[in-house]
Amino acid sequence: MRRREFHGSEALGRQLFSELEVMQVAGVDPDGLPVLKSVNGVVDEGWVCFHGSPAGEKTSLVGRPVVASVEETVARLPSYFMDAQKACPATTLYRAAQAHGVLQEIEEPVRKARVLQRLMEKLQPEGGYVPLDAESPLYRAQVKGLLIAGLPLDALTTKAKLAQNRSPAERGRLLERLWERGAPGDVRALELIREANPGTPVPPFLQAPGGATLHAWLPPQAAKDAAAMLTGEYWNDVFSADELERAHLGATAWVGVRDGAGALVGTARALADGGKYAWVYDVCVRADWRGRGVGKAMMRLLLEHPAVRGCRVVRLGTRDAQALYAGFGFVPIGALPPRPYATTDMVLRRPTDMPAGPHRPPGA
Repeated sequence: MRRREFHGSEALGRQLFSELEVMQVAGVDPDGLPVLKSVNGVVDEGWVCFHGSPAGEKTSLVGRPVVASVEETVARLPSYFMDAQKACPATTLYRAAQAHGVLQEIEEPVRKARVLQRLMEKLQPEGGYVPLDAESPLYRAQVKGLLIAGLPLDALTTKAKLAQNRSPAERGRLLERLWERGAPGDVRALELIREANPGTPVPPFLQAPGGATLHAWLPPQAAKDAAAMLTGEYWNDVFSADELERAHLGATAWVGVRDGAGALVGTARALADGGKYAWVYDVCVRADWRGRGVGKAMMRLLLEHPAVRGCRVVRLGTRDAQALYAGFGFVPIGALPPRPYATTDMVLRRPTDMPAGPHRPPGA
């Protein structure tokens, strides 16, 4: 099997195989016929593994060279982003990885059960089942009967098509067009382009105070840093660090500022319905970065965020930052003309020991 030239970061490849649910496995069966199967893959001890029936096309690939492949669409770019007339510039940004090797059957029961457990954790993270154990009477027969196959991620190649072939000026323009379009995933796409192309000019909407970088999207891993920054702030007195992390992961818009070393020094988020209302929450700047314009830069970006900018009313609450928000047009609610009907603001406060997350396992 000829190996395809595929370039990129090994760390990215391992990340994609770990995060993406479906992968393709291709090879040739003993009769010389091509086989291509889509499977649910999981990474275990540096191997990418999958399960299947002990008989069938998947089994025919065991002991033979195969290629396992995963790919992720980052953004689809219309031609008019780059040219007002030609269709040629239309393209898709993506990230992909391939693993090459001989597919091997995993026969040791404990490892088979561990692979299946990791697959369940990937596909059903909320739980709702008895954990898999090779000796459990619930699973002993299934673990024994299933095929578990895999290959080591040693011969791993990746490719990230993230506008590396464009000039710096073209990439800067692309960031602006993605921001203007604001389709789902566009703010993530523009941050991935920036990460892959450090020399890309910073567009006006991402201008930040000296020594800092402004980000229109933050990866899930940053939620822990945001929670650490916000823990102890007066408005979070009743919320745990875990609740703060979940709040950021569930935000409609989440922006931040990093220092020169990449540490998160500012965070701000919003919940928005896209038409009527947006609510701004958790605007916070690390103490040693206050007074440098970080909060103002984040608020400008958050209010211009695609998820927020179409909302008629934007609300927030503050104890002592009225001057900052007044600069963006915010006024006390009491300063607005009264409505022609009476209303009562109401709130429901749930107990602190309630189960977390929108999807709870049966019986929770």
